[in-house]
Amino acid sequence: MEKILIIDDEQVNRVMLRQLLSKEGYITIEAEDGEKGIQLVKSERPDIVLTDFRMPGMNGLEVLSEAHKINARLPVILLTAFGDVALTIKSIQVGAFDYLEKPFNATQLKITVHNALNSVRLSNSLNEVIYNTVSSSNMLDDNILVGKTPAMKEIFKNIGRISLNKVNVLIQGDTGTGKELIAKLIHYAGITRNSPLVIVNCSTLTESLLESELFGHVKGSFTGSIRDKKGKFELAGDGTIFLDEISEISQNTQVKLLRVIQELEFEKVGGEETIPMNARIIAATNRNLEGLIKEGKFREDLYYRLKVFTIDLPPLRERKEDIRDLVVHFLHKLNKRFNKNVVKIGDGVLDMLQSHDWQGNVRELENTILQAIVMSKNDVLDKDSITLNIRQQQQQTGAVAEQAPMRQFRSLADVEKYHIERILNEMRWNKVEASRVLDITRPTLNAKIEKYALVQM
Repeated sequence: MEKILIIDDEQVNRVMLRQLLSKEGYITIEAEDGEKGIQLVKSERPDIVLTDFRMPGMNGLEVLSEAHKINARLPVILLTAFGDVALTIKSIQVGAFDYLEKPFNATQLKITVHNALNSVRLSNSLNEVIYNTVSSSNMLDDNILVGKTPAMKEIFKNIGRISLNKVNVLIQGDTGTGKELIAKLIHYAGITRNSPLVIVNCSTLTESLLESELFGHVKGSFTGSIRDKKGKFELAGDGTIFLDEISEISQNTQVKLLRVIQELEFEKVGGEETIPMNARIIAATNRNLEGLIKEGKFREDLYYRLKVFTIDLPPLRERKEDIRDLVVHFLHKLNKRFNKNVVKIGDGVLDMLQSHDWQGNVRELENTILQAIVMSKNDVLDKDSITLNIRQQQQQTGAVAEQAPMRQFRSLADVEKYHIERILNEMRWNKVEASRVLDITRPTLNAKIEKYALVQM
């Protein structure tokens, strides 16, 4: 019969866990702090440890570390009421079997304990056990990506696992879901954090330019190549190269990329010297690669080389519980950037945001909050300062619009002119920031200024 050690400074929590686990036929032993818990690990040799994170004296991660010095294969499950992305990743990195956030339901706990014990049985049945203890003290700020829904928590756990080695990763998700942020989190949270992260947007370059960007070129290899140039693979060194929009590369480039992955070496365009490739590849796409394979537009062998590990990012419409935390995060981030003090959320704002379909996902939400902050005249994020896309506006105001007299309507050009002029004035005609707020390129903004004959007052 398996023995489970419960470590928690709250007696009510220990009693609850004891009763729950005893009904499942487990033997339970208890400790009220980490120090006593470690003594029980030494004397009682439990099969599994359930430990709270925040306790007087040793915290849960310290308990985990000390327990694994005694028994490297001992499954330790962390329990905490404090949701934290960095803690989730850190706990997985240093060897926690899992991380459960209070309040958890009985079924969830039973399944986790059952899986942990099964992992022990499997480990004990093997002739050889490979175990690596990895520690990281240089974690990313936990605000780089926000998410508390089960799907996002599982993604954070997986990042904790894959960031400790250089397996290739394929990130799939709709535009604006945060694929680049995930790539950065993988890079900076693990063994590559002290090496370069090189980002390439494959959709913005022609085939010849992309090959030159990826592999570099030697002087004289084509017209205009007046000097040798290092490619992104060479610049990435022992770090990470992030290939965004991987679905957009040509068949010819796909063949060359496949060779680099297989042979772990490449040559510059026009060069003969072989250069080793030591970087991890993280690729991202918002398209269905399996569908492109069936259409003959993407190589199946390259697909499987890239997706050693896959992360599927859910669209914002499937994780609307995260919207409040995202709004708070963006307020904090953007207030500092634009010297604002919008620190309150008005009545009905969250309901309004959660009812929106967010086709542009987290990026659209951030731009919406950004525009609202820029336009706000006080410390409140209110409904009047928020502009949703035209389809959502039609859904919210359709009944009124149908009854409105035609003379109350303005042309789309008039609305666009007014909005662009207002943003430019608010940003004191800083076109870089205005382009960011409007979510358009600088050339597009300049064209709009010329079209509407806008002038700085």
